[in-house]
Amino acid sequence: IQAMKAGAADFLEKPVRPDELLASIGRALERIRDSGKLAEWRKTAAERLARLTPRERDVLDLVVRGRPNKIIAHDLGISQRTVENHRAAVMKRTGVASLPDLIRLVMAAADRPPHSA
Repeated sequence: IQAMKAGAADFLEKPVRPDELLASIGRALERIRDSGKLAEWRKTAAERLARLTPRERDVLDLVVRGRPNKIIAHDLGISQRTVENHRAAVMKRTGVASLPDLIRLVMAAADRPPHSA
Protein backbone atom coordinates (compact mmCIF):
# COMPACT_ATOMS: atom_id res chain seq x y z
CA ILE A 1 0.00 0.00 0.00
CA GLN A 2 2.84 2.40 0.83
CA ALA A 3 4.42 1.78 -2.56
CA MET A 4 1.15 2.60 -4.35
CA LYS A 5 0.74 5.79 -2.31
CA ALA A 6 4.30 6.72 -3.25
CA GLY A 7 3.42 6.40 -6.92
CA ALA A 8 4.17 2.78 -7.82
CA ALA A 9 2.31 1.78 -10.96
CA ASP A 10 2.68 -1.98 -10.59
CA PHE A 11 4.26 -4.77 -8.53
CA LEU A 12 6.64 -7.31 -10.02
CA GLU A 13 8.05 -10.37 -8.28
CA LYS A 14 11.70 -11.30 -8.69
CA PRO A 15 13.00 -12.79 -10.82
CA VAL A 16 11.26 -10.63 -13.42
CA ARG A 17 10.88 -11.95 -16.93
CA PRO A 18 11.76 -9.34 -19.58
CA ASP A 19 8.31 -9.61 -21.21
CA GLU A 20 6.60 -8.95 -17.83
CA LEU A 21 8.86 -5.96 -17.21
CA LEU A 22 8.17 -4.51 -20.66
CA ALA A 23 4.41 -5.05 -20.26
CA SER A 24 4.46 -3.32 -16.87
CA ILE A 25 6.42 -0.37 -18.26
CA GLY A 26 3.97 -0.17 -21.17
CA ARG A 27 1.00 -0.01 -18.78
CA ALA A 28 2.70 2.71 -16.73
CA LEU A 29 3.46 4.75 -19.85
CA GLU A 30 -0.15 4.33 -20.99
CA ARG A 31 -1.39 5.76 -17.68
CA ILE A 32 1.00 8.70 -17.99
CA ARG A 33 -0.19 9.34 -21.55
CA ASP A 34 -3.84 9.15 -20.48
CA SER A 35 -3.24 11.54 -17.58
CA GLY A 36 -1.78 14.02 -20.08
CA LYS A 37 -4.95 13.78 -22.15
CA LEU A 38 -7.01 14.38 -19.04
CA ALA A 39 -4.97 17.46 -18.16
CA GLU A 40 -5.45 18.80 -21.69
CA TRP A 41 -9.22 18.15 -21.52
CA ARG A 42 -9.42 20.01 -18.20
CA LYS A 43 -7.55 22.95 -19.70
CA THR A 44 -9.87 22.99 -22.72
CA ALA A 45 -12.94 22.80 -20.47
CA ALA A 46 -11.75 25.77 -18.40
CA GLU A 47 -11.05 27.78 -21.57
CA ARG A 48 -14.54 27.07 -22.91
CA LEU A 49 -16.18 28.15 -19.65
CA ALA A 50 -14.07 31.32 -19.59
CA ARG A 51 -15.93 32.43 -22.75
CA LEU A 52 -19.16 32.87 -20.79
CA THR A 53 -20.50 36.21 -19.65
CA PRO A 54 -21.05 36.66 -15.90
CA ARG A 55 -24.83 36.23 -16.33
CA GLU A 56 -24.37 33.09 -18.44
CA ARG A 57 -22.12 31.76 -15.69
CA ASP A 58 -24.85 32.50 -13.11
CA VAL A 59 -27.36 30.55 -15.18
CA LEU A 60 -24.88 27.72 -15.76
CA ASP A 61 -24.19 27.38 -12.04
CA LEU A 62 -27.90 26.88 -11.35
CA VAL A 63 -28.45 24.60 -14.36
CA VAL A 64 -25.74 22.17 -13.24
CA ARG A 65 -27.36 22.08 -9.80
CA GLY A 66 -30.49 20.74 -11.49
CA ARG A 67 -32.66 23.82 -11.07
CA PRO A 68 -35.52 24.20 -13.58
CA ASN A 69 -35.67 27.30 -15.78
CA LYS A 70 -38.63 28.70 -13.85
CA ILE A 71 -36.72 28.58 -10.55
CA ILE A 72 -33.56 29.99 -12.14
CA ALA A 73 -35.61 32.88 -13.52
CA HIS A 74 -37.09 33.56 -10.08
CA ASP A 75 -33.71 33.30 -8.32
CA LEU A 76 -32.00 35.66 -10.77
CA GLY A 77 -34.93 38.05 -11.20
CA ILE A 78 -35.16 37.53 -14.95
CA SER A 79 -37.79 36.04 -17.25
CA GLN A 80 -37.94 32.35 -18.02
CA ARG A 81 -37.41 33.17 -21.70
CA THR A 82 -34.20 35.04 -20.80
CA VAL A 83 -33.01 31.97 -18.90
CA GLU A 84 -33.71 29.84 -21.99
CA ASN A 85 -31.73 32.30 -24.13
CA HIS A 86 -28.80 32.22 -21.69
CA ARG A 87 -28.88 28.41 -21.61
CA ALA A 88 -28.78 28.30 -25.41
CA ALA A 89 -25.87 30.76 -25.42
CA VAL A 90 -24.00 28.66 -22.85
CA MET A 91 -24.42 25.54 -24.98
CA LYS A 92 -23.24 27.37 -28.10
CA ARG A 93 -20.25 29.11 -26.49
CA THR A 94 -19.04 25.94 -24.80
CA GLY A 95 -19.60 23.79 -27.88
CA VAL A 96 -21.63 21.10 -26.14
CA ALA A 97 -24.80 19.51 -27.48
CA SER A 98 -26.46 18.18 -24.34
CA LEU A 99 -26.90 18.85 -20.64
CA PRO A 100 -24.86 15.76 -19.64
CA ASP A 101 -22.00 17.01 -21.85
CA LEU A 102 -22.25 20.43 -20.21
CA ILE A 103 -22.08 18.88 -16.74
CA ARG A 104 -19.03 16.83 -17.75
CA LEU A 105 -17.40 20.02 -19.05
CA VAL A 106 -18.04 21.84 -15.76
CA MET A 107 -16.73 18.90 -13.75
CA ALA A 108 -13.60 18.67 -15.88
CA ALA A 109 -12.89 22.37 -15.47
CA ALA A 110 -13.41 22.03 -11.71
CA ASP A 111 -10.99 19.07 -11.68
CA ARG A 112 -13.67 16.72 -10.35
CA PRO A 113 -14.18 13.26 -11.80
CA PRO A 114 -17.69 12.56 -13.08
CA HIS A 115 -19.71 10.09 -11.05
CA SER A 116 -20.20 6.74 -12.74
CA ALA A 117 -23.72 5.58 -13.27
